[in-house]
Amino acid sequence: MVREWDPRTASSDEIASLLDTLNAVLAADLPQDPPWRESSMREYLSEVMPGERRIAWIAQADPAPDAAPGPILGHVNVLLLGGIGVLEVLVHPAARRTGLGRELVRVATRRVWDEGFQSIGVEVVGGTPALAFYESLGFTREYVETRSVLDLGAVDWPALTEMAGGVGAGYRLEFCPGGLPDDLLAAYARAKAEVRDVDDGELRPSSYDPQRLRDSLDTLHRRGMKPYIVLALHEQTGEVAGLTEVVVPAQHPTRADQYDTIVVRDHRGYGIDRAIKARMLLELRSAEPQLTEVQTWNAQANEAMLKVNAELGYRPDRDWCEYGVDVAELVHRLDPHR
Repeated sequence: MVREWDPRTASSDEIASLLDTLNAVLAADLPQDPPWRESSMREYLSEVMPGERRIAWIAQADPAPDAAPGPILGHVNVLLLGGIGVLEVLVHPAARRTGLGRELVRVATRRVWDEGFQSIGVEVVGGTPALAFYESLGFTREYVETRSVLDLGAVDWPALTEMAGGVGAGYRLEFCPGGLPDDLLAAYARAKAEVRDVDDGELRPSSYDPQRLRDSLDTLHRRGMKPYIVLALHEQTGEVAGLTEVVVPAQHPTRADQYDTIVVRDHRGYGIDRAIKARMLLELRSAEPQLTEVQTWNAQANEAMLKVNAELGYRPDRDWCEYGVDVAELVHRLDPHR
């Protein structure tokens, strides 16, 4: 039984059942990842940026007569942003190879088509059954990142302290827990905009103007995800020369997510990238003592950042692939008689 589902009004039992399915999927596909917790799970599933919409469905076993609905066996949501619908699909390992995943994608695809969108994207984790599943539906691989994980228990903290102080003369580093002060938003946005032509995937777009940055930080907080930022400021001009972002989610607070790390072109070659990432780890050590790991994603062609990550102690873990498909083609493939 597949039905449209709103996490904002869902029962606590449904949220808990969905969390059980998510953790069952993690245990099967990413057994080294920490299980998720119920903290702010409802907000994580429902809060979106201004101008974006998220539509979700769940699949439950058909109940016996007069019985309560069964546990959630599958879930799909589609985030409508820009000109694309971004899918997320979960199927409990016990319900795989039953056609449930295909039915969830069919229902979501039909809605994306009805909403007038022309393409669908999905992030797929390398080494999991999802790769063959999406390729069988006609999705094609468009972009690949490598996820790397840093074990904080294995960090050489004295060496890291030295790295954090290795930035060139004329720059200072500034730690901003929880977000940015308003007087730095414009400079921060300029730094991001200057490198927006870097080869990035389109399923997790960055923010390039002050208002969108403000909205992005507010959305993170509402979803239960605390942001931390380290800036490299050029002392002569006051401009943001480099930045790195980490988010600690309430849903898995022992493993943080590294977001963008950017160094503006005119300020490269001064050790900023390594220094800001090292400083971030030092700050997180005291600000978030429950952290045991940090995970980050980098394009395989970004050799400079991969080198910095290796110096800090990150170890490559999995490929993270973006797949895409034309909505009209997928609708026809999944529902050829309509």
